[in-house]
Amino acid sequence: MKFLITGAKGQLAREFIKTFESSGVEFISLSKEELNIADFDGVFKTFREINPDIVINCAAYNQVDLAEKDPTDTFKVNSVGVYNLALACRELGAKLIHYSTDYVFDGTKQGLYTEEDAPNPLSQYGRSKLLGEGLIKQAMEKSYLIFRVSWVYGEGKQNFIYKLLQWAKDKEVLQIAFNEVSVPTYTGFIVEKTLKSIEKGLEGLYHLVPRSYASRYEWARLALKLMGIKKILIPVQKEIFSLPARRPDFSAMSCDRIEKEIGEEFEEWDEVFKRFNTKGGIVV
Repeated sequence: MKFLITGAKGQLAREFIKTFESSGVEFISLSKEELNIADFDGVFKTFREINPDIVINCAAYNQVDLAEKDPTDTFKVNSVGVYNLALACRELGAKLIHYSTDYVFDGTKQGLYTEEDAPNPLSQYGRSKLLGEGLIKQAMEKSYLIFRVSWVYGEGKQNFIYKLLQWAKDKEVLQIAFNEVSVPTYTGFIVEKTLKSIEKGLEGLYHLVPRSYASRYEWARLALKLMGIKKILIPVQKEIFSLPARRPDFSAMSCDRIEKEIGEEFEEWDEVFKRFNTKGGIVV
């Protein structure tokens, strides 16, 4: 079984690489410089040379606010690039693993979002990820897994916790949104459950998150407490930051479907986060 990992420099890809290296799995990882998934000819050439059995797509344009100013590049990667991967996987008979987002939802539902709920993205980023989902389904009748994840963090700089620690270096008082709620999700959790899903032969669309949910404020408060950092946290409405991209108020997703398919009950988000902190994963 040979794996191909795209977007090798990202925090999720690095978690897969670390896991595969420690377990002796055959894999090849390629950065954007080595494989630009928006390049149709380049994708097919690379795939034919490597001939992977499973492609794990960790390549994404995830600069949510920049996406509002640069929708062309956003859709090139998150939609067209994903379609290229799906077409190449279909030609080779490879399985495609792809990661989408809770930002495909508008946050108006009274309750956790399930796979049956109708998406209604508020941002260019969310729209590009939703289109990517649809293009996979259009290109591949089966042999794909789409995982919607949320508020991903890991050993890297492109996540909320790293940004929080940078803010804490310079400020005694931090304003954090209380009306933005979702499920913080650790890259190690995503990798573990992805590999179990592959072993189980799962196909289709799943919400891949721990149980329960939190606001940005609640998450920040727990993070600083665990690290022994004493700062004043003030809960504020997210609207005061006037960010270019609209975020849903409540985009927490239910993991019930994938729990049943895998046959296990997931931990709650804060227990997963505590384990990440204990491992020393936070980069200061």
